[in-house]
Amino acid sequence: MATFPTQRPRRLRSSKLVRDAVAETNLSIDDFIVPLFVRDGISEPEPISSMPGVVRFPVEYLPKVVQSHVELGLKQFILFGVPSYKDDIASSAYARDGVIQRSLRLLKETFGESVLLYADECTDEYTSHGHCGIVKRQEKGYRVDNDESLKVHATIALSQAEAGADVVAPSSMMDGVVGAIRKALDENGFQETLIMAYSAKYASSFYSPFRDAAFSRPAFGDRRSYQMDPRNSSEALREVELDIEEGADIVMVKPAHTYLDVLRRVKESFPEYPLAAYHVSGEYSLLKAAALNGWIDEKSAVLEVTTAIRRAGADLIITYYAEQLAKWLREGVPF
Repeated sequence: MATFPTQRPRRLRSSKLVRDAVAETNLSIDDFIVPLFVRDGISEPEPISSMPGVVRFPVEYLPKVVQSHVELGLKQFILFGVPSYKDDIASSAYARDGVIQRSLRLLKETFGESVLLYADECTDEYTSHGHCGIVKRQEKGYRVDNDESLKVHATIALSQAEAGADVVAPSSMMDGVVGAIRKALDENGFQETLIMAYSAKYASSFYSPFRDAAFSRPAFGDRRSYQMDPRNSSEALREVELDIEEGADIVMVKPAHTYLDVLRRVKESFPEYPLAAYHVSGEYSLLKAAALNGWIDEKSAVLEVTTAIRRAGADLIITYYAEQLAKWLREGVPF
């Protein structure tokens, strides 16, 4: 193999035009899914203190918000609900007049097939206890009953599909939840509704700002008995494989920035399946706080991190920076 001076890799980095021409990884606006928080009982957007720049919206605001994103080229949106009431069985999550159901109907009536609507499917935002399933009390505490929870998750997903969701996204990490939802959808005429499974969702410390945003902190205990152990990566492959067998159309790794190795392993193991990555609230807030303090250049840092997520294997990226990324990509990347 020829070496220096015949081989000069710096020639391929000599100018921005050259670097752009040979770049191995490129971001596209089509890669991004915009997360939106929708809250019952408010009349104006409500700032989220732990996520500067992110707000909770009233249902009525959604068409204007989505339209502004569509004008930037963003076409994919995932909705998270903050209900007006909670109980032990998450009944507001599947109510016909629930906050997400009303939101989906309004957006589908307004935008039709011009946008892709994802509905996060879980119980944590809708239960008084804040867990991702049905809780059974025991002498020595409690447990989240996996099989009993599947019935509720299937009911929620079906109500979301009926309201207009193009994609339902189960995030509970209950064993068998994808299969239960696929069965419920198929038996009720929603064979074309997609499932994006939170297949490898880790028990991460980086979810804290989201729990502030959605008022979904567990009232007791934690979620380590059902979300994945951060020390494991081979386990992620098993979880992804099971979700694919149960009918998932898209699989996901969550968080993204801190789990790039898992993204790479999943993509290499299942290259034919679309892979989503969730750049979660804590990852967003770390970047935002550093930028607000002047410690990093926000545009360069966010584009670098997002490119890394894409380079690791993600086909789709859920990111609170989607709107800014769309604007920045129009200006051109600074690499």
